[in-house]
Amino acid sequence: MIGMSQVQAEVRVLHDAMTERQRLAAAYRIVDHLGWCETIYGHLTLRVEENADHFLINPWGLRYDEVTATNLLEIDHDGNKVSGPDYPVNKPGFVIHSAIHGARPDINCIIHTHTVAGMAVAAQKEGLLPVSMPGTGFWGQVAYHDYEGPSMNLGERERLVASLGNKNTMILRNHGILTCGKSVEEAFILMFRLQRACEVQIAAQSGGAELVTPSHGVLEQSVQLTKDFLKNNDGLPAGKLEFDSYVRLMDKNDPSFRL
Repeated sequence: MIGMSQVQAEVRVLHDAMTERQRLAAAYRIVDHLGWCETIYGHLTLRVEENADHFLINPWGLRYDEVTATNLLEIDHDGNKVSGPDYPVNKPGFVIHSAIHGARPDINCIIHTHTVAGMAVAAQKEGLLPVSMPGTGFWGQVAYHDYEGPSMNLGERERLVASLGNKNTMILRNHGILTCGKSVEEAFILMFRLQRACEVQIAAQSGGAELVTPSHGVLEQSVQLTKDFLKNNDGLPAGKLEFDSYVRLMDKNDPSFRL
């Protein structure tokens, strides 16, 4: 039986062996595996380590299961393609992600999805409710951005940044959900928990019964305990164990993301 120390050692080796491009490509495959895709829409981006003014994004037109380390596009904050294959850059993806990357140097990875549960909660006036274990961990931690139509207007970038503030989780009303992190792994675990909170909320509401909401004291405690839990990875960054468990599955199913 594999012990936790052995798993953590293997995770460290796996992480060290992966380039930033491979980690982002793996994230695209994981999002596809989890069913968080909406055809070719939505985006995951990662700041380029060697140049903080550039970030990696998926080629516009490819499905997430087609994304690989080498076909990711590198673009600057003005939307100019620096390197990558002959695919265009999706403008809404550029508008949203360039706004946050440009304003928040503490954020290296951004994940934005259009899942059914995420969009359903984004359509609700009260937004995310603290009615589940993952939901209570987001109490007071979620930013909201009012809908302005498809994000094609460069002027929206300033308002997106203002809406996000210093938070790492945002619900774009009538649109979708978004998480940010210092790493791919951190953005992933926040998205995993946010997506699950949205799914549980919609399922609970569908039953028609009155929902139970913990007291403010319990909610405050839950937020702190959630932060402590995510940091309790024996020195590993938040989300590392969870993310790399899926990387192992992607390697087992189809390791072509590494190419």
